[in-house]
Amino acid sequence: MLDDDVLKAMQEEVRRFAREELIPAEAEVEDTDEIPQHLIARIQELGFFGLSIPKSYGGMGLTMYEEAAIIMEIGYAAPAFRSYFGTSNGVGTLGITIDGTEEQRLNFLPRIATGEMIASFCLTEPDAGSDAASLMTRAVRDGDEYVINGTKRFTTNSPHAGLYTVYARTGPKKMRSAGISAFLVESGTPGLTVGSRYAKMGFRGAHTADVIFEDCRVPTSALLGGKEGLGFKTAMRSLDHARLHMSALAAGLSRRLIDEGLRYAMERKQFGQSIANFQLIQGMLADCEAEALASRSMVEAVSKMKDDGDSVTKETACCKYFTTEALGRIADRVLQIHGGYGYIKEYPIERLYRDVRLLRIYEGTSQIQQLVIAGQMLKQAAE
Repeated sequence: MLDDDVLKAMQEEVRRFAREELIPAEAEVEDTDEIPQHLIARIQELGFFGLSIPKSYGGMGLTMYEEAAIIMEIGYAAPAFRSYFGTSNGVGTLGITIDGTEEQRLNFLPRIATGEMIASFCLTEPDAGSDAASLMTRAVRDGDEYVINGTKRFTTNSPHAGLYTVYARTGPKKMRSAGISAFLVESGTPGLTVGSRYAKMGFRGAHTADVIFEDCRVPTSALLGGKEGLGFKTAMRSLDHARLHMSALAAGLSRRLIDEGLRYAMERKQFGQSIANFQLIQGMLADCEAEALASRSMVEAVSKMKDDGDSVTKETACCKYFTTEALGRIADRVLQIHGGYGYIKEYPIERLYRDVRLLRIYEGTSQIQQLVIAGQMLKQAAE
């Protein structure tokens, strides 16, 4: 772990970066649907692409607690900025770190850590979302190669990716999750095509598209870990980390929203006084603050548990469920505090309100988190 003073210095640097460089660029990103290249260069310079990648492979090697602390700071700005490097710290690379061969780690992780190569995670399909074990993309062994066929949906950063972690069925469908393997497929591989960017409700500047595999041939060395059947287990192990990462983002965004609500309530005058003096406004602000504190506390506590080596599948699901649902409630209250002004683009809340809606869906919907939590509770009770 980092020395406390070093971590605090890092947090302060990221805090300044978010407020002084990222927030002023939010309107441009909204208008152009692109993150300016000079900010991408700054993100690389600050080492954000390698937060969770071990130092031995060129990353920062942060603990979960340290990573969450940084993400809560960067999360104060529009979430599209974090999204650009998020998959390179989460589901896009965790599989390589956890289950990859040493050759695979040495080949990919150093390039990802610097931002030279962006990673993308290809699990979801048109007919396989929450039920990931039902995926239909196939990888068939043909001598020293695998031939991959299928379509992946909602793949973040796929238009920019240099590496795709692709989950495909190598065993019969009746094997369900046990028949799923993961493959590391580089961009430019014949048979791999990235579709057009989605036009989304929010997250302007964060690009998502389909990835299509048509007789895409990869060498056997592309099989993650060198073994068939590890894929689903690898993906699920990655999600514990990813859900905590997203929870930290939700906590950071909650702080931003509350500050926007406070600023507006103190400046807006009605009935001859600031609306912040009205008790109903104060009630909404108080509810926001209490939920934001609960979110931050949950993230910090569960991150420490994960760093201690505890099993945290239930706890990370609790974090993802609570923090993102709380974020949605906070966004709704802050927009309500803005009144009619919250519904027009003059104020950031209009954009942020659209952005935060996604957090209750990706990395497992709130309903899936409820099922995970209850399933773990019943399992623990039975034991």
